[in-house]
Amino acid sequence: MPILNVADADADWVEPDDVPRPIVAFGATMDDVGGIELDHHRHRKGQIILVQRGALSCEVEGGLWIVPPRSAIWIPGGALHAVKASGALEGYNAFIDPDVGAGLPSACRAVSVTPLLRELLTRAAHLPYLYEEGGANSRLVSVLLDELAAAQVEDLHLPMPTDRRLRGIVEAMMASPAARGTLDSWAKRAGMSERTLMRLISRETGMSFGRWRQQLGIVLAVKWLAGGASIQTVAADLGYESTPSFVTMFRKALGAAPGRYMAERHPGKA
Repeated sequence: MPILNVADADADWVEPDDVPRPIVAFGATMDDVGGIELDHHRHRKGQIILVQRGALSCEVEGGLWIVPPRSAIWIPGGALHAVKASGALEGYNAFIDPDVGAGLPSACRAVSVTPLLRELLTRAAHLPYLYEEGGANSRLVSVLLDELAAAQVEDLHLPMPTDRRLRGIVEAMMASPAARGTLDSWAKRAGMSERTLMRLISRETGMSFGRWRQQLGIVLAVKWLAGGASIQTVAADLGYESTPSFVTMFRKALGAAPGRYMAERHPGKA
């Protein structure tokens, strides 16, 4: 996947794995021109994608992550992943050599972004690819790694089952999230018993069916809200009978009501 550094606008496209530096970073801005979709691929280096404006979804080896503004996703080196975004998107992307990022998480995770981490990525994105090592640059890399390792994990992860029958249920629920249905009705639709469905979903996701369905609602809600949808529209699209019931669920799951949650992630706020 070729990239272009904002400081080298006229440079050739390069592969981040081929750049002999601990960090390769760049800024990215995409106007609302239909979105982007990167098929499954992997890098030797770990990758952090910080979203300033818009939202993206990332599927990584058995899980789906939603990344709203002022959040980031960490993808460890070697992990197979695909990235999708619709509408306008602005943020930063950095690839970190495993030799210097050994203390970073070994699994994918969404993390909240502190002002310091954002500024460090901004500074790194303005370095040339083959920046001079040692001195200030090495100190910048060291502090960036420390800040990333200490970043708070956000619960924006949806485990994705691999069983064919469960995938059919997942695809149906994602296509029509307002279709509530009972556990028994979904089991019959997949041609299995209710007990079998409970056992499979627990084994493959680590969640109960009800908890998994709620988490699906959370990640979809964050994605739609980041895209500009109103709270009322999101509540209706998720099948809630009233907006207050949706707000209550959202607050319990993420610690803040939807309006406040998104306001805190407005790019204009510190």
